[in-house]
Amino acid sequence: MPDALPKISVIVSSMNNEETIEECIQALLGQNYPQNHLEIILVDGGSKDKTVQIAKKYPIKIYQVALNCPAAYNYAQKLACHPILGFVDSDAKVEENWLKKLVSRIDEPDVGGVSGSIDTWNTNNLWARSIGYELKTRYRRIGRYTKRIATMNLLLKRSVLEEVGGWAENMPSQYDTEFGHRLTLKGYKIAYEKTSVCYHFNRPTLQKFYRQQLQYGKNTLRLYLKHNNLAHGDEITDIGMNIQPIWLLAIVTSFLLGAVPLLRPLWYLTGAMFFVLLIYYVYLAGKITVEFKDKTAMCLIILYYVRSAAWFNGAIITTISYLRGKLYE
Repeated sequence: MPDALPKISVIVSSMNNEETIEECIQALLGQNYPQNHLEIILVDGGSKDKTVQIAKKYPIKIYQVALNCPAAYNYAQKLACHPILGFVDSDAKVEENWLKKLVSRIDEPDVGGVSGSIDTWNTNNLWARSIGYELKTRYRRIGRYTKRIATMNLLLKRSVLEEVGGWAENMPSQYDTEFGHRLTLKGYKIAYEKTSVCYHFNRPTLQKFYRQQLQYGKNTLRLYLKHNNLAHGDEITDIGMNIQPIWLLAIVTSFLLGAVPLLRPLWYLTGAMFFVLLIYYVYLAGKITVEFKDKTAMCLIILYYVRSAAWFNGAIITTISYLRGKLYE
């Protein structure tokens, strides 16, 4: 019965998302769910484009506060009316039965939240499509339950979120992994309902992908400095992904040391390590190309190098901040 379904407050954090915000909101308002059981809250962090103007056309609550994403979630949590909180990215849209499918598993034993699968919104763009293939491959490693999940597609019990202590506001990204760690320590888990689909607008250019991954690189090192036991990875970000920036560091180091005439033979090691990394990327991209039957997925070779470089540079920036005592400024 419709009245038996729990009431839900869905929180969206936005920043300059005029390209996607309308379809994001429309998808939430179009849910196959009792409308009197659904509240939609948009927290805009200071958009300079038409994001807020577009959002104001719809019957949702809008707050304009200069906050990063986790801080916006904490802010909206205090204003939300309902006992279940949903989280959807402003550059994502959900299928019409998204809520019903997730809610069906919210009361399973020890479950603090539920998430669904991720697909690609902008499949017409080859970079976005390739990113989506790789992300889908990683999500397929998740079983019925997981320790953490991206907030682009998530329901959480409000009581559990409050018990765990909310979102880490000093981590503009990777706050989902950090939250999942604290959630697990409290004895909770996140149910994974793969039939509930969220479509994400993946980065359409190498430049935008690099900027996104640079932030991940900065905050991944912060995360591991805070919770070093997470460095071994998980289903979504495995140990292989974490090793790649370290391998890149070894390549750069051997190349620079080889500039010294006495150490010039190190350039052979540089070439060998670069070749090994290339073979590894060709293997990974090839597997995904075969799996999805799309040869453009070989673009992942370039994306892998871009991601490793971004994570490497992000880690360097965070290391310098750490040495200067300004890690969380």
